[in-house]
Amino acid sequence: MIKLAIYDMDRTITKRGTYTPFLLYATARLAFFRLLLAPLILVPMLLYVMSAISRARLKEWNQRIMLGPHLKPEELARVTAGFAKRTIANNVYHQAEAQIAADKADGWRVVLATASYRLYVEAIARELGIDDVIATNSLVGLDGRIQAKIDGENCYGPAKLHMIQAWMGTQALRREQCCIRFYSDHVSDAVVHQWSDDPVAVNASPKLRRHARLMGWRALDWR
Repeated sequence: MIKLAIYDMDRTITKRGTYTPFLLYATARLAFFRLLLAPLILVPMLLYVMSAISRARLKEWNQRIMLGPHLKPEELARVTAGFAKRTIANNVYHQAEAQIAADKADGWRVVLATASYRLYVEAIARELGIDDVIATNSLVGLDGRIQAKIDGENCYGPAKLHMIQAWMGTQALRREQCCIRFYSDHVSDAVVHQWSDDPVAVNASPKLRRHARLMGWRALDWR
């Protein structure tokens, strides 16, 4: 039996979200003048709240406003390592690090499955000693530049389960051969909790807390 321990990232492993902090961190180092455009983020945020645009489009617009329509990979590499180290130092629950280490020591293959962008998540995963990453991917142009566009699905809600299953296919992992433990804080991931063998509600939002209690799922609080 192959043991997979799959973790959500924002507010599960980390204390706070990471996308906006990454945008501000990267903008300050790659295009400082664009910090003046930060108030424009309120426009797509308002449209999202009004259900006029999707969560995926919100993320694309925010990246375009703060970092421009495209990035060279070498530019991105200049900031992701530093942001990952800052995240580990200031924005990760020590209990999460301990749980990841305990799972690895017990023979679990540790996987990060997050709606955050792969373009900075992989550096955080390396710092945490995580084996594999499933995340929202960025479209790469023919010129090799990373565009402010999502490639495929935003790894959120039911799409996260689809992407986990697709990843398992690339790894030749059959569901019936795996024991899957899943950690997350948010009810949007309940579909993955339900699909897993050992669902764990971590730092649960009120809706997830109620749902987990009803379903009899394990609960952990690292706050």
